[in-house]
Amino acid sequence: MEGQERRDKIIELLHSAKEPISGTELAKKLGVSRQVIVQDIALLRAVNKNILSTTKGYMIYLQEKQKVNRCFMVKHTTEEIEDELCTIVDNGGKVLNVIVAHDLYGEIAADLIIKNRQDVYDFVKKVKFKNTVPLKELTDGVHLHTVEADSEEILDHIEAALREKKYLSEP
Repeated sequence: MEGQERRDKIIELLHSAKEPISGTELAKKLGVSRQVIVQDIALLRAVNKNILSTTKGYMIYLQEKQKVNRCFMVKHTTEEIEDELCTIVDNGGKVLNVIVAHDLYGEIAADLIIKNRQDVYDFVKKVKFKNTVPLKELTDGVHLHTVEADSEEILDHIEAALREKKYLSEP
């Protein structure tokens, strides 16, 4: 299978998937190494394909037109990650990413796509199981989340809930 044909197949697989697909799984399906998949994904992103790399694998992200989003600057302890994320999803938000502004490396972002409590629990479990340091640790706990919701009113409720729990951080 040639490169472009393989990349077309990756797009087809991602479009038909209901859940993210890991690089390893794509590699097995296409008979190539995981590194080839990583390179193909980079090439697809370069031509503006909306491919996200989440902790669960790759996925195509199509934002519904009626959705709105807002970026929240927050600060909390590692032990409060679950509560912070649950506060967002319980109030109708979807956490699209986490962003930190590092003094040396600049902006570092990671796609999360956390839309419900199960996604929150899976993420927190992965952080603990993999013994990973959350990005917020690079910036003394301060980080940003882009949150998507059905309306500005929902985003206002999320902001109020985060403020009440003292998770919001002022710039």
